[in-house]
Amino acid sequence: MGVKLRKKNGKWYVFIDWHGRRKAKCLGTSRQVAEEVKRKIEAKLALGEFNMTPDKKAPSFEDYSERWLKTHVRPHLKPSTIESYQSILECRLRPRFGSVAVDRITRDAVKDYLAELVAGDELSRNTVRNILATFRAMLGQAVEDGLIPANPVQRLGRQTRGARDPRRVEFLTASEVESFLRAAEGLRPERYPLFLAAVRAGLRQGELIALEWDDIQFGESEEDSNRYTLVRHNFTCGQFTTPKSHKPRRVDLNWELRQALVELRDRRMLEAFGRGEEKIPALVFPSQTGGPLDSRNVYHRDFLPCLKAAGLRRVTFHALRHTFASLLIQAGASLAYVKEQLGHSSIQVTVDTYGHLLPGGNIRYVDSLTSRRQNATLAQPAVGGKIKDSLQVVEKSGRPGGIRTPDPRFRKPFHPILLTRGMDDGKPCNPFRLMSLCYCAEFI
Repeated sequence: MGVKLRKKNGKWYVFIDWHGRRKAKCLGTSRQVAEEVKRKIEAKLALGEFNMTPDKKAPSFEDYSERWLKTHVRPHLKPSTIESYQSILECRLRPRFGSVAVDRITRDAVKDYLAELVAGDELSRNTVRNILATFRAMLGQAVEDGLIPANPVQRLGRQTRGARDPRRVEFLTASEVESFLRAAEGLRPERYPLFLAAVRAGLRQGELIALEWDDIQFGESEEDSNRYTLVRHNFTCGQFTTPKSHKPRRVDLNWELRQALVELRDRRMLEAFGRGEEKIPALVFPSQTGGPLDSRNVYHRDFLPCLKAAGLRRVTFHALRHTFASLLIQAGASLAYVKEQLGHSSIQVTVDTYGHLLPGGNIRYVDSLTSRRQNATLAQPAVGGKIKDSLQVVEKSGRPGGIRTPDPRFRKPFHPILLTRGMDDGKPCNPFRLMSLCYCAEFI
């Protein structure tokens, strides 16, 4: 009576014998997953939570995915996440596993599907990871619902290392930014403050659309350092929601952007007073009807024409956010500061995205590891070089009867003390002793 594991034909099976009832289940080829399932079953048996009655027929992948979206996804997640899950299920997972019962999806089948995704050239590594994340989240809930004993997608994803790397972040240079802003000011003056806020504050497009006047602290003047923008709203999929990190953040207000927004606010107030209104719309960048802008219209009708007028290549609107970060790094800002300004969940995201922009190749960093010291051995004369005679030369080097060691240290005048020490009872001492004393004089 208990829970046992057995391996047969390369696959692991769990056998449960409990109070006269028996049950068996195939767990795939992974021993680690089989042992984890065994521990969970033993724990449930000890608590009396394991059901030994015959299993009900598990729903198909397609039916359970609809239930999962309705019960667990739509009530709790953001519209953008819901849209991503729905797209992945419809385009990637349902065509492959739609008719398969949830409890019949094996780990080997998931591995084969993952290998096909990685082998293809049309999908990036992040796309493959998003597919696995959706698959893992749904089958993880199936485990909680008691439909399957273990999640066959758990701890999968190492194979994605061979997938095609995502594109490098695209951004504009400082000169390209100036060209773009000049073109926007002449071609789309009503959108110039929006584009300026994108490259000087790094806000996402949805955060710019949802920005309100009450979120801006202008300060008393341009010299006042207490000026910032409080980013606490986002507009995506037609709904106002929180920023991507679920937390508000403060972005320092650039003086150029402050000046443009002050002029925009004053102009809006004059227009409102002319209409007999006391207040201006809450949104900083509203549409002509006063509601939020359509991000697709902003991109196609305003952003791309300004790029073309400036003679620049076609980039995404999000490239303005990357431009803000790259210009900060080039100005000497730390990655910690860039992380706070962009609102990343961790500094690792900032490093992975913008770490390659950090200035490198400066040899002074490695040179600073070692202090410079003068070499104790003085330079020797070149081979075949001729040493000029001088009054300091006692004996010529390298000649018969001369000093055979061509060391310039022996060519210096004798120290008076050495001359005294070189006398032994008023008689000259041994010449070799005198040479050794001369050598030691170099270090006196």
